[in-house]
Amino acid sequence: MSLIDSYQRRIDYLRISITDHCNLNCLYCRPLGGRPFISHEMILRYEEILRIVRVAVGLGVKKTRVTGGEPLLRKGVVDFISRLSHSGIEDLGLTTNGILLKEFARPLREAGLSRVNISLDSLDPRNFQRITGSDGLGEVLAGIEGAREAGFEKIKINTVLIRGTNETEILDFAELAFSRGLEVRFIEYMPYLNGKEWQRDLYLTAEEVKKVINTRFLLQPVEKQEKSGVAEIYRIKDGRGTIGFISSISQHFCESCNRIRLTADGKLRNCLFSDEEIDIRGPMRDGVSDSELAEIIRGSVKKKPERRPDFYCSFKKCTRTMDLIGG
Repeated sequence: MSLIDSYQRRIDYLRISITDHCNLNCLYCRPLGGRPFISHEMILRYEEILRIVRVAVGLGVKKTRVTGGEPLLRKGVVDFISRLSHSGIEDLGLTTNGILLKEFARPLREAGLSRVNISLDSLDPRNFQRITGSDGLGEVLAGIEGAREAGFEKIKINTVLIRGTNETEILDFAELAFSRGLEVRFIEYMPYLNGKEWQRDLYLTAEEVKKVINTRFLLQPVEKQEKSGVAEIYRIKDGRGTIGFISSISQHFCESCNRIRLTADGKLRNCLFSDEEIDIRGPMRDGVSDSELAEIIRGSVKKKPERRPDFYCSFKKCTRTMDLIGG
């Protein structure tokens, strides 16, 4: 059985946020000054998430990624990952800011986690503090090493570039991939925070970043593989790692989008930049059957738009910020 949307895209990837709590306050993710966290009663219980995943697997979902907020802050996350790894999912990943990863890397690996993505926007302590509101760069770097020691074969570093903030570090990140065997993925700055802070002149296109990298390294295209997802991947000549580009703004990839999202408070979202949400927590707590849950998921997929809004011509602000949607 397969989940097919109205534009004949096969949906087999579910991203799951398990908390809106975070131990960083990144300038592009959470509102300045913070906001109240979602109440405990509104957050999906692990058993509820696992039930949704089992139903989704029956509909053809093969891949999932656990996100937040910061997922490692939620109590019981290792046991949850272990149970999730036995739910029929073929590819199980997690995205973390890395602050707690040194402690959790080995238990997560032993629990069945397949892969880990680490959000890291600066290798400079001052710049890291400016972007995240934290002096925890050392903990993140230790977390990367912890992931390597735990046996994660492919560790991805997600780097959001913002002009005037961290674009001077492009070559430093490329060197990290070159010498350490990591996959550094440069992500175009997208209009989170309801679009309030996003300005067209603050984001760098993937093509601009490639030109900077090519001043020192030679990028060699890698034939696209299923697990590379939306990223355009390059090898670095004579280097150990790879570099990826996620061009959400300059070159949207909507025609190949295969994902839906489950927010921590039980809403299904079929597009990152759409306000369209379908409540699945309410019906589930009201006692619907698994077949009825499956119909809710199918209904969400059928409402998936053909493409995201055009940020240049008719930018539409989303009511949720990124920490509420899930990374």
